[in-house]
Amino acid sequence: MTAIHSILDETIRIDTGIGSIFGTLAIPERAWGAVLFAHGSGSSRHSPRNQYVAESLQELGMATLLVDLLTPGEVRVDAFTARHRFDIGLLTDRLIAATNWLDKNYAQHNFRLGYFGASTGAAAALRAAAARPEVAAVVSRGGRPDLAGPALPRVTAATLLIVGELDQPVSELNRAAYEQLDHVCRKEVAIVPNATHLFEEPGALEEVTRLAGQWFVRYLGAAASRVQPVKSVRGARSTQSAL
Repeated sequence: MTAIHSILDETIRIDTGIGSIFGTLAIPERAWGAVLFAHGSGSSRHSPRNQYVAESLQELGMATLLVDLLTPGEVRVDAFTARHRFDIGLLTDRLIAATNWLDKNYAQHNFRLGYFGASTGAAAALRAAAARPEVAAVVSRGGRPDLAGPALPRVTAATLLIVGELDQPVSELNRAAYEQLDHVCRKEVAIVPNATHLFEEPGALEEVTRLAGQWFVRYLGAAASRVQPVKSVRGARSTQSAL
């Protein structure tokens, strides 16, 4: 990746009332949009996969906020019990709190907002988008959008569900969630060939990054001149587009 000139790159703290959650906020020069990352299933803002995606989005001119949706104490409990990672209501509330924090502290940038969710974080992203209609776009990577439940028909944000071809159970859940999204919602399922759940195969994560970048550029309202053509690495297939 090329060097990114940033006006801000720092660790931030958000008070939840019962403890604090932490995030990593990066704002590149001339940023025109912001994407908040929702991790899930025992991951954190230090996930190398999501950091890779975030750096790619920064190169396209987007600010990124990778936020841990659990407090440090909750993380310790969850490591032994898995109690919190499937608490979609809790994760949603924390993502909305992070969105409110960004709005309050960086309102001067007037960012259009997007969410990038992975695993159970994808369900939280969709629930939060249903509650915050100003969120313009959502991308799910190997996510569990089905866990968003009754919120799915209320999502109006343009939604891209990215799944690995070999991640069959999750692929089926994503297709079912696609059908439940609002019929006026711009939505698409993208299948990355020969990829498993974590997209660890050569070129798979690069394809996820390309797809996510194009989606956010399109639906967060960047000028077409900002888009740098990216050659497909693995030739992801898209299905059931409603664009």
